[in-house]
Amino acid sequence: MSLVSRQTLNQWLNQSLQTDNFKDYAPNGLQLQGKPYIQKIVLGVTASKAFLEKAVEAQADTVIVHHGWFWKNENPCIVQMKYERIAYAIKHELNVFGYHLPLDAHSEWGNNAQLAKVLGMGVNKKDGVPETCGQGNLIWLGTPPEGKEKLDVFLQHIETSLDRKPLFIGNRERSVSRVAWCTGGAQSYFEEAIQAGAEVFITGEASEQVFHIANEYDVAFIGAGHHATERYGVQALGVAIKQQFPTIEIEFIDCPNPI
Repeated sequence: MSLVSRQTLNQWLNQSLQTDNFKDYAPNGLQLQGKPYIQKIVLGVTASKAFLEKAVEAQADTVIVHHGWFWKNENPCIVQMKYERIAYAIKHELNVFGYHLPLDAHSEWGNNAQLAKVLGMGVNKKDGVPETCGQGNLIWLGTPPEGKEKLDVFLQHIETSLDRKPLFIGNRERSVSRVAWCTGGAQSYFEEAIQAGAEVFITGEASEQVFHIANEYDVAFIGAGHHATERYGVQALGVAIKQQFPTIEIEFIDCPNPI
């Protein structure tokens, strides 16, 4: 069996996700080196201690997550929680890869692309490319699933699809034809979505001001969960890795998070 090296996987991931095109809040790519050859990758949303423990139990030598480590403006000292995570990963020789904005934005494997697929939303396209707007073109634009144009029906569909009751601000009886979405903590993009003509904006989290923005612009807001909206990109990435490197075993492990 031909083993895939850590370097080969790292290069393929960085090229495929075009990491050099993003100015991000954390480093993208290999954040901690472990074993030199890759036999099993465990995928997840966040590199928490609980997730790392489950990955080790699953006999992984590598983890790939959306929320990695070393975020901008956080305490750079490797103490307490950060120390426990890193020390545990080093002890078990785990390779830790993190991909944040590149995994949000990817036109096929990204969180926005996959959320549209999970919810059955139509994606607007220009010249074959998804129509986007806002900071970093991270907001996607499209249409509600067929037959679910009424917000009350759309909300129930989201709850069923994501297994999480969403936060909703707006008129449930209203029907919409233009949807904007950006997974995770993109509540600050709400007004940009409105300026692009959105009648409803879907993201993961909410801040106090979105209540007033929704009411004063008369545009609906749906907070469907940061974790819940970002479980799918890393799974799609796993499928792509398996196609590129068939000898690598792939497993997704979800550590539920109510936020």
